[in-house]
Amino acid sequence: MALTVPEPEPCAAAGEREPVSAEDAFEALSAAAPKGWRVELLEGEIHVAPPPVGRHEEVVSELSGQVRDHRKDLGRYTNLGLSVPGASSTGKVIPDLAVAPKGSFDDEVDYHDPSPVMLVAEVLSHTTAGHDRIKKLRGYARAGIPCYLLIDRAADLAILCTEPSGDRYLRMSEIDLAKKAIPLPDPLNFEIDTTQF
Repeated sequence: MALTVPEPEPCAAAGEREPVSAEDAFEALSAAAPKGWRVELLEGEIHVAPPPVGRHEEVVSELSGQVRDHRKDLGRYTNLGLSVPGASSTGKVIPDLAVAPKGSFDDEVDYHDPSPVMLVAEVLSHTTAGHDRIKKLRGYARAGIPCYLLIDRAADLAILCTEPSGDRYLRMSEIDLAKKAIPLPDPLNFEIDTTQF
C-alpha cells in the first residue's frame, strides 16, 4: 500500500508552495499507515516498516515473558510510542519492547516521555537493522535509558548496551544466542535466557 503526504498549502505571498515539515509529514503518514505498520521519526527522517514476521514476534513474546517471570512489578510494552527528542528535535520511536514500572504510561498520549523506561529491546530485521544499530542507539542513549538490548537473529547475537552517556552507551556486550544468559544490570538485576531465541 502506498502512503502519501498531503499537498502543501500554497504560499499566499509568493504563490509558491511551502515545504511540508518532517513533523507534518510524519503525522500524515502515521494517520495513513495501515494497522500494524510502524512509522517513526528518527533524526529528522521518516521510516516506515511493515508489520513484523512471526519469528520476530516469537522473540519479542519470549523476552516479554521472561521479564514478567523475573519482575512482576514491571510492565512490558509493545507498540508503545516514545518521544525521544535526542533522536531528533521531534524523535518519535516505537521499540519492539519497552520495560518500565507498571502504570508508567497510564494516559492517552501517542508518544510518551521515556524517563521511566528501564530497558528497550529491538529485534533486528533487514529493514530496520541500520536504524536500530545507529539512530535508535543514539536516541535511547541521549534519553538516558539504562539498558538497550538488540537481538540480531542473523548473526545469532544479543548486544546489550548499558551506561548511557551523551549519544552513546559506554558499555556494550555481545552474547551468543542460545549459548549464554544475558545478565541485566541495575535497575533490572536478572538474566535473560537466550536458548529460546
